Amino acid sequence: MIAYLLMGFKKKYLFVLVTALLMQIALYGQEEFIVPSKMITRFGFKQLTGGVVMLKASFAAFPDTLNFILDTGSGGISLDSLTTQYFGLTPVASQKTIRGIAGIKNVGFLNNQKIHFPGLTVDSLNFHVNDYEILSAVYGEKIDGIIGYSILSRYIIKLDYDSLSIEFWSKGALKYPRGGFLLRPQITTLPVVSIHLRDEREVTSRFLYDIGAGLCLMLSSDYIKDSSLLRKKRKWYAKEAEGLGGKIDMNLTVIREMRLGPYRFKNVPVFIFDDTYNITSYPYLGGLIGNDLLRRFNVIFNYDKRDIYLTPNKHFPEPFDYSYSGIELYYIDGQVIVGDVAARSPAEAAGLKEGDLVLSINKVFTSNLLLLKTELQNAGNKIKMIIIRDGQLMEIQFKIKSIMNNK
Repeated sequence: MIAYLLMGFKKKYLFVLVTALLMQIALYGQEEFIVPSKMITRFGFKQLTGGVVMLKASFAAFPDTLNFILDTGSGGISLDSLTTQYFGLTPVASQKTIRGIAGIKNVGFLNNQKIHFPGLTVDSLNFHVNDYEILSAVYGEKIDGIIGYSILSRYIIKLDYDSLSIEFWSKGALKYPRGGFLLRPQITTLPVVSIHLRDEREVTSRFLYDIGAGLCLMLSSDYIKDSSLLRKKRKWYAKEAEGLGGKIDMNLTVIREMRLGPYRFKNVPVFIFDDTYNITSYPYLGGLIGNDLLRRFNVIFNYDKRDIYLTPNKHFPEPFDYSYSGIELYYIDGQVIVGDVAARSPAEAAGLKEGDLVLSINKVFTSNLLLLKTELQNAGNKIKMIIIRDGQLMEIQFKIKSIMNNK
């Protein structure tokens, strides 16, 4: 009996010993194959209207410093057609097309090229070529290209809107900072997240996470009709927006609440558009979330792990822009020009017309488009504009409406 018990004890002890040994081997193997992520480079970026991120970089062997928009809504990487001509390059024709809110375009490619950031060169990139003249006019900066999935998929990228800096890290194990929230988006080439909306009723739907869009929220009219999200009796404000293919007419209003993960935003400005070119592949997507909202988080893009990690920053409590003037301003050939003037808007009632040359707004005499647009972002403010029309100097005055008044 004792011998039997000892034999059982030995077997049990042997089992425990073997199990512990196997665990040590497993842990050792786990440590052996985990590669920590390392920072490659860090440099500054500039924010454009609507929080859009602009990076400086150079292309191929050309020394010129170019302006690129960082865009999670882009499935590749691209170069402006005028910039391509300036470099004397000829794109390779293709049958591939790209879709935007205002059109579909066939594009050519500059294959197997390099892009140079401060401290980092990325090679083996296939740039498609597109016309970004409208973006240059909208932002008042020459836009030479757009950086999307082709770069975002190769690195872990950290965006800090407090310090206006971007970091590129190698793929690998990375510890996220405390105080944030981990989104787990669906990513093929574009990140898709679920958000919760509340207005007339509550709905949860999929949206494109799009830092290249300079707005808060954009919903397709098909989604609005099918979801019955919005009250039927509400004031709509006509608005012109710009995107791939040119300009498109939209309507602007406010929804009561949007929730992204645990983060809630009240009274969010939203654009409603007819998705003629099916960029949302409705009903797969209801629309997109833009960077005028997303800039309120410092963010880590880790496409390799299907992670987007958000940390609220100092911009999180900033109020949304509820102003409505009814005009668009563009920077064309070194001058600020009035673009579309919406019907029944304060600007139209005051007599502004498309094509007016803007000299100043509220005594701000400048051709800096961002500064002039900022003057139009205070709901309730009185605006005094000095313009030139047909060679004549004119003064136009009107008051900015608030889209909150009839939401």
